[in-house]
Amino acid sequence: MTGREKFFGDGVSAAERSVLSALEGAQGRMTETVLDWSAMNTGSANLDGLERMAGILKTSFSALGAEPALLDPVPVETIDGAGEVRTIRRGRNLHLSVRTQAPVQVLLTGHMDTVFPKDDAFQAATWREPGVLNGPGVADMKGGLQVMLEALKALEASPWAERLGYQVVINSDEEVSSIGSVALLQDAASRAHVGLVYEPATTPEGVLAGARKGLAAFTLVARGVSAHAGRDHASGRNAVVAAADFAVRAAALSGAREGLTINVGRIEGGGPTNVVPDLALCRLEARVATHEDRHWVEAELARLAAAVGADHRLTLELNGRFTRPPKPLDASTQALFEAVAACGAQLGQPISWKPTGGCCDGNNLAEAGLPVVDTLGVRGGLIHSRDEFLITESLVERAQLSALLLMRLAAGTIPCPPRIGAAA
Repeated sequence: MTGREKFFGDGVSAAERSVLSALEGAQGRMTETVLDWSAMNTGSANLDGLERMAGILKTSFSALGAEPALLDPVPVETIDGAGEVRTIRRGRNLHLSVRTQAPVQVLLTGHMDTVFPKDDAFQAATWREPGVLNGPGVADMKGGLQVMLEALKALEASPWAERLGYQVVINSDEEVSSIGSVALLQDAASRAHVGLVYEPATTPEGVLAGARKGLAAFTLVARGVSAHAGRDHASGRNAVVAAADFAVRAAALSGAREGLTINVGRIEGGGPTNVVPDLALCRLEARVATHEDRHWVEAELARLAAAVGADHRLTLELNGRFTRPPKPLDASTQALFEAVAACGAQLGQPISWKPTGGCCDGNNLAEAGLPVVDTLGVRGGLIHSRDEFLITESLVERAQLSALLLMRLAAGTIPCPPRIGAAA
C-alpha cells in the first residue's frame, strides 16, 4: 500500500515547489500528532472527550494567526424509547475565520467526533505494518484534520496567502448527522466560493467521492390500545404488529426509484406475551440519489403511515427528515474536481472520483449551493470498524495536494465560481 514516489511535474512553479518541499519533512510530526489525537476518545456522545479535543484543536489552529472560537451547538431533538421527544446535548464546534475580506474565500471543514464510544474496546492505535496505522479515527478523520492544518500552514507561507481568506469549521457531531452544527456549516458556506472537506478518500488508492446520496432518518411511533391477550384480545390494538407492518411496507419501497434504499434498523416495543402492546417504534433510514426522490420518499412514507394506521385502527406518528440532502455532481462541482485532479497530476497523485451511497457534511454544503470536494483527507480504509487504517505517507501527500489547490485558487490559476448569493 505504501511507496508512492514523490514527484513534482513541470507545471509546478519554483515558488510552489518551495512551499510544497517544506512539507516533505512533516510526515513524522504529523503521524505523532495523529497518534496523540487518536488516543483521545471522541465518540459523538462523549462530551468530556470532545471538549478536551476541541481545546487541543483550538490551540493547534491558533498557529494560523487567528483565534478560533468554540461555539455551542443548536438543540438536538430525538425520540426516546417511550415515543417522546427529548433534547440531547452535543459538543461544541470550532470556527476560525482568516482574512474575511480577501477576494477568494474557501470553507474547510472536518469533524472531531468518531463512531467509537468511550466504553468501546477499540481505543488504542497499533501498527498493522510499516506505514499503515490501525486506530480509532486515524483515517476518519483525525488524519484529515492534520492534512487540513498543514495545508493551511503551507498556504500561509506562500506568496499568495493575502489573496485567499478562509473559514475552518470542525464540528463535534458529524457521525450523528451534524444536526447540532448544520446551521453553522451552512452559514459559513454562504460566505465562501469553494468548500473543501477532509473526510478520508473512498479507497486506499485515493479515489474521491463524487455525487453522494441523500440520507434521512425516520422514527415511526405506533400508539395502540393495551388489553389482556386472553380475556379481551379483540379490544386491543397491537402497536408492535402495526409497526412491523409499516416496516415491511416501507422496506418494499427499496428500488422503487433508481438508487433508493430503505433500511429498517430497529423495532422497539412490547412486553409480556399476555398483554396486547400499546406502544412500538420503528427506526429506519432512506437513501436517495436525487432531490426529486427525496420529496417522493417523504410523501410515500407519510402515505404508508396513514394507511397502516387506518388498517390497524390506531395512531402512527412519523418523525424525521433528510439531514443529508443529495449531493449531485453539477457543473461547478465537476470543474472543482477537475482542478483537484490537475493539481494531483502535477504531484504524481492520480485523482479520480466515483459516486457513493455514503453521506457527509459535503452534502450540507452542496445544499447551501457551494461547489465542494469532500474527500480530501488521507488514504486509508475500513472506517467505522476496529480495522480502520491510515496509510501514513498520505498525510504529506494530501497536504501537498490541498496546499497546491489553495495556492492556485489564491493566485487565480484556478478560477473561483461566484460566491453563493452574489449578484449575477
